[in-house]
Amino acid sequence: MKVNLIFPGQGSQYVGMFNSFSNDEFQNTFDQADNALGFSIKNLCLEGPEEQLKLTAYTQPAIVTHSVATFRVLNKILDSKKIEINSVLGHSVGEYSALVAAGSLEFKDAVKAVNQRGTFMQEATPSGVGKMYAVLRVPSDIIEKACKEVSTEDCKAMPANYNEPGQTVISGHAKACDDAIEWLKVNYEGKQMAIPLKVSAPFHSSLMEPAAQKMKDFLETISVKENSIDYVANIDATKKSNLNADKIKDNLIKQVCGSVLWAQSLSTFPDDSIFIEVGPGKVLTGLNKKINKNFKTFTMDQEDSIEKLEIFLNECKL
Repeated sequence: MKVNLIFPGQGSQYVGMFNSFSNDEFQNTFDQADNALGFSIKNLCLEGPEEQLKLTAYTQPAIVTHSVATFRVLNKILDSKKIEINSVLGHSVGEYSALVAAGSLEFKDAVKAVNQRGTFMQEATPSGVGKMYAVLRVPSDIIEKACKEVSTEDCKAMPANYNEPGQTVISGHAKACDDAIEWLKVNYEGKQMAIPLKVSAPFHSSLMEPAAQKMKDFLETISVKENSIDYVANIDATKKSNLNADKIKDNLIKQVCGSVLWAQSLSTFPDDSIFIEVGPGKVLTGLNKKINKNFKTFTMDQEDSIEKLEIFLNECKL
């Protein structure tokens, strides 16, 4: 039996997420993150405050630390059962967690990288300039058309996340995003809903170009290796093995401004695929159900997860 591991992105964090496991592997990973970062991400995950945990520079290393800690716990279980990891993929910042699991990044480098990534993204544009909306029930091609129709050279909206067939997030200049939503109201007759997102910056848009350039420089300071496990990059939704370091860095740089092709990535998997969500929350488990109802998906972030994982894996073998 083979499983695919999916790693969550920003928005899945919550105060208390350090309590997911009580074993030494989990706690040691958080201690390693604290040493790498120079501040206590463990205390922030355990006690908050929530407003600080929501700040991008803290959110991203918190999610990656939790995800890698969970992966280390899970990996021992899979090894003991001789279950092979078929592929790994992560949503936005979750791609860094996936690359740790794939053997491309050292954990200490990954957690420092996403701390910088969060800082760079926050600094890329002044508050209030950008905006993001989650658009529900509208086909992605219609949303793409809306963004193109309202965008100008100096004021742009674009798809940021293709989360599932009924949910696409747009990002960009605030006016262009507002105009895209109004365009949909006038030009699309079907049911629709647009939810403004409470985010600190217009992620995965052209406004993040300054952050992408800074990430390019930072990635030159850390070690990146070929992936030993197949991974699917956000930027092209293509499963790849043994990518060289330069290509992996290029994927991570392009991802800062580019769209997260999550629905497209999952659509490349066959109906009988087995997934385990590795990290805080169960957002990706929910998206999987919308993308393909035949997928079997398990989230590690739940009460008695190890016992329930045993049941899930046994059921998958039947």
